[in-house]
Amino acid sequence: MNKRSQFAGLLALLMLGGATLAGCSGGKPESTTASGGNTGTSTPGKPVKIDIIETGNGLPSPDQDIIKQELDKALGTDLNLTVYASGDDYKNQLNVRMASANFPDLFGVDRQQLKQFSEQGLLLDLTPYMDKLKPAKDFIGEESLKKGTMNGKVFAIAKSPTIPYNTYFIRKDWLDKLGMKLPTTIEELLEVAKAFSEKDPDGNGKKDTMGITGQKLDTFSTVFGAFGVGFEGGSPSMYLKDGKLVNALYDPGMKDALGFIKKLTDAGAVDPEIMANSGLQHQQKAIKGQAGIIYIDWPNMTKDQFVEQIKAVNPNAEWVQIGALKGPGGQFASAWDIGKTAGLYAIPKALEKNPEKLQKVFDLINYVSGKDGSNLVQYGVKGKHYNVEGGKIVPTDLMGKEGGYFWLYQFTGRPEMDYLQVKFAKQASSIEFSNKQPRIQSLVGFVDYPTGYNAADAGRYIEEELAKFVYGKRPLSEYDAFLKTLEGSMNYKAYLDAAQKQLKDLGYLK
Repeated sequence: MNKRSQFAGLLALLMLGGATLAGCSGGKPESTTASGGNTGTSTPGKPVKIDIIETGNGLPSPDQDIIKQELDKALGTDLNLTVYASGDDYKNQLNVRMASANFPDLFGVDRQQLKQFSEQGLLLDLTPYMDKLKPAKDFIGEESLKKGTMNGKVFAIAKSPTIPYNTYFIRKDWLDKLGMKLPTTIEELLEVAKAFSEKDPDGNGKKDTMGITGQKLDTFSTVFGAFGVGFEGGSPSMYLKDGKLVNALYDPGMKDALGFIKKLTDAGAVDPEIMANSGLQHQQKAIKGQAGIIYIDWPNMTKDQFVEQIKAVNPNAEWVQIGALKGPGGQFASAWDIGKTAGLYAIPKALEKNPEKLQKVFDLINYVSGKDGSNLVQYGVKGKHYNVEGGKIVPTDLMGKEGGYFWLYQFTGRPEMDYLQVKFAKQASSIEFSNKQPRIQSLVGFVDYPTGYNAADAGRYIEEELAKFVYGKRPLSEYDAFLKTLEGSMNYKAYLDAAQKQLKDLGYLK
């Protein structure tokens, strides 16, 4: 028998076997595994289908998805990425798939889902596979590994660390008009904020300006920092002081910080609507010339479209950033949670039964963590979306047009500062300024909520009561009573105890 006849006979046998399998599986043309995707192992050289789900938007169709095409070509895969714009929709879809054993091969999780699915035995323990994931491990760093750790085992790959964006911005042209300098202390901040509210800095002859605006208590993150108190995103932080874990609500500087913020509000130096500001209402007040100081992230003040809006209202408006202010407890722009991550990605335990596909998932994770793959998912295709000149990435116009979705494939994150400096070259100085500000290192992101603790209810209570102290609706003499209610009725003590144990297990506490 010649080789051509042998090949024909083998092909016929394979086709017969395939038809038999299809008949046994309800007519499906391809076999599937418990991982819910095509095995991709029936024919040597056939692309391995990898099913991935996460939250996101803007993903083009596969025939228009240049990143998918390049990754498939490099890895021998057929990536099937599905994104859900709504976090609730994603959570529901993921729960349904996990409950029915129709597991994606790679999927995004939050800490709550990580805890739930790992305790149910549905997630692959990645700890024994760390050698196979060395490029990814090196890329994200040891600290990031802890973010995907549960009960001493790594169940998810966390994205590489991000950087802080928020600072105070101030109207320098208003300062110049009033003959004042940039504030460097909290007392100087109070003086300037009062002047912006009282001395007609815009020169229109009306008392229609205010000092400080922001969103809820996050407005005062830098003021809290000046008292050595960690505050971020409107919530109290947890951090180490002299080797001991301190919750901001119990920090000795907290009462003094609240007292000073009350001084600011009593002086009429603060937007009276900060607790009601939502979305970008505080930003619009700044853009329209209603406020002279704002606590906000750099993109929402320095991107071209916002600069244009500012100049349309007043061509002479000049916004500059303020560094961390000095106070009795130090000089910190805010807290910064080193335990939070831009994303966590898990693999189902069931994929252990398909080692070839599992290895392809590892290959994908490692590839986007290496130089070529990382550049691809950050910037696109070399020579098309960017060029390299003098060792630096130089974007083309096509990156701006087509690159809006590339981040969906950044499964291990990106070197944040390098990426931002390329994508937002005009804002480079603002990015660097924000990142260099001293911050209190918070550990909140590492802590999971214990059973019986309702974080949403406790968070609302904390915000409401702190606001009462700030606005004089509750005297600071009742602060200890507030803590007692929080520990009892809100079960905050269980949260504090859980934090001690978890952070000790992760090596942050002795």
